[in-house]
Amino acid sequence: MPIKIPQQLPAKEILENENIFVMDTNRADQQDIRPLNILILNLMPEKEKAEAQLLRLLGNTPIQVNVSFLTMASHQAKNTSRYHLEQFYTTFQDIKDKKFDGLIITGAPVELLPFNEVDYWEELQQIMDWSTSNVTSSLHICWAAQAALYHHYSIGKVPLPEKCFGIFAHTVLHKTEKLVRGFDDLFLAPHSRHTDIETQKLMNHPDLLVLAQSEDAGVFMAASKDGRRIFVTGHPEYDADTLCQEYTRDLKKGIPVSLPVNYFPKDDPANPPVHSWRSHASLMFSNWLNYYVYQETPFKWN
Repeated sequence: MPIKIPQQLPAKEILENENIFVMDTNRADQQDIRPLNILILNLMPEKEKAEAQLLRLLGNTPIQVNVSFLTMASHQAKNTSRYHLEQFYTTFQDIKDKKFDGLIITGAPVELLPFNEVDYWEELQQIMDWSTSNVTSSLHICWAAQAALYHHYSIGKVPLPEKCFGIFAHTVLHKTEKLVRGFDDLFLAPHSRHTDIETQKLMNHPDLLVLAQSEDAGVFMAASKDGRRIFVTGHPEYDADTLCQEYTRDLKKGIPVSLPVNYFPKDDPANPPVHSWRSHASLMFSNWLNYYVYQETPFKWN
């Protein structure tokens, strides 16, 4: 089944060219189906790229999904046009009285800042508190996972001696959990971050479960035991060339950066990277939508 997105959203053409089933509003309104209402809080600087990456994964399931995009009123985006934001995004004040089946909060390039120094931290805390009673299940990606673990469970973050950057192998720790249903015992996923979470504190928390971990990159996936909150410390939504773009960007800016681990064939940036994590990324999003959202959300919110 398709994702329902605005007719003029730039990501629509990208996804259609990839043969991913999308549906505009007019056609979706003719179907007598209760779609899942998913809210995406997009904190990434290049919002249009993040839109396409997330919609690609949400569209690869048999469930009809109605997507809304949220931006922060307390932060002025520098890399996305005001026109794009006004046309396709809303703010928390506009949706705070609504219910959503699922919420996705993306990563953000602010991980080296203390949480309370992020200019939209207060607003983000309001949204995370609101999600507790207004969202069936929330998926937090990269920095958002660190932010949510800190806000909800007082689990902090720690700086890494060098950036965790590349494609890493992860082991599934709890094979019977629905989020990793169908996963191989060992799977690959990208990471791109300068900080890590307080791993032992996470492991010892009675309300949390670590689902997948890497010897080199640490915890990749964790969840609250009731499934209401999912935490993913990497970037499974990334395209094949996203790490390459980040690597090239930092080189041009003169920022010290190591070659992404296990990314370029033969560690040669001249070789196009292989998309080795696509299937597990799709499976993770499908499992989340099916088992943690669709199977749990009420048909009608009270």
